[in-house]
Amino acid sequence: MTMQAPLRPGTTATGSIRSVDADRDAGRRGAGRRGERFNWPVTIVLVLCALSVLVPLYVTITMAFKTSSQAVDGNAFSLPAPFSVDGFVQAWELTDFPRAFGVSVLVAAITVVGTILLASFTAYAIARNWERRLFRWSFFYLLAAMFLPFPVLALSQVKLTGLAGLDNPFGVAILHVMFQLSFSVLLFTAFLRSIPAELEESARIDGASTGQVFWRLVFPLLAPMSATVGIFAFLASWNDFVMPSLITSDPALQTLPVLQQMFQTQFSNNYNVSFASYLMAMAPAIIVYLFTQRWVMAGVTQGAIK
Repeated sequence: MTMQAPLRPGTTATGSIRSVDADRDAGRRGAGRRGERFNWPVTIVLVLCALSVLVPLYVTITMAFKTSSQAVDGNAFSLPAPFSVDGFVQAWELTDFPRAFGVSVLVAAITVVGTILLASFTAYAIARNWERRLFRWSFFYLLAAMFLPFPVLALSQVKLTGLAGLDNPFGVAILHVMFQLSFSVLLFTAFLRSIPAELEESARIDGASTGQVFWRLVFPLLAPMSATVGIFAFLASWNDFVMPSLITSDPALQTLPVLQQMFQTQFSNNYNVSFASYLMAMAPAIIVYLFTQRWVMAGVTQGAIK
């Protein structure tokens, strides 16, 4: 003989059964969440990916602060003892770091500004005239250009820039803008489709021209995606080696990545100097990305909503 537990005042047997079922469902959901937190295969893959980046970065930092004798002792993972900055001093002098840094900053700045402006202009025209065949096929034409890497077109680009007198950092910046245009237009177009056209129609009713609508209404709304496009353009320009090495004819106007090549030939045994130079060259890109990565994710996420 079994005894039934007394019901609480104001409840029925059906209500009690429903509450028990609800508690069971909540328990299952809680267990599911706890199980999702310990997804070991994904965790292991993420750890390995993180180590593939952190371990070389650790070696670069430790080698840069070692002396010349410590750098060649065969123990790359040991900490510097004593702590030395001689490698940075020699790398600063050998690469003429202030000049090369200024050239790299100039090229990257022109690339970022030019890419944001041209890509936003192009994407706005395409997104608001998508029903017209010319603009639609222009978009597909730009997307097709993404499959043409610079090494395939290197010979023709070197010849053309030489004939046009653009075999200098300014010509490198122009080519960087052109090769970043396709991907940037893709991002801007996807983002513009999520902006209601009614906002622009109301501005036109108030008498705004197309230029006023773009600069005063649309372009400020493109700020998250502009930050994303600018960061991608900066990283691509700052880390590029092939294009400046082939286009720029004056060795005194080369960018930092090109000047790093001397440490693989003439100073190949000075590991502390080499890694100090590499660290100085990559530091600006790392700092920029660390402070702007949230805008990258925000821009890509908002652009993918539509």
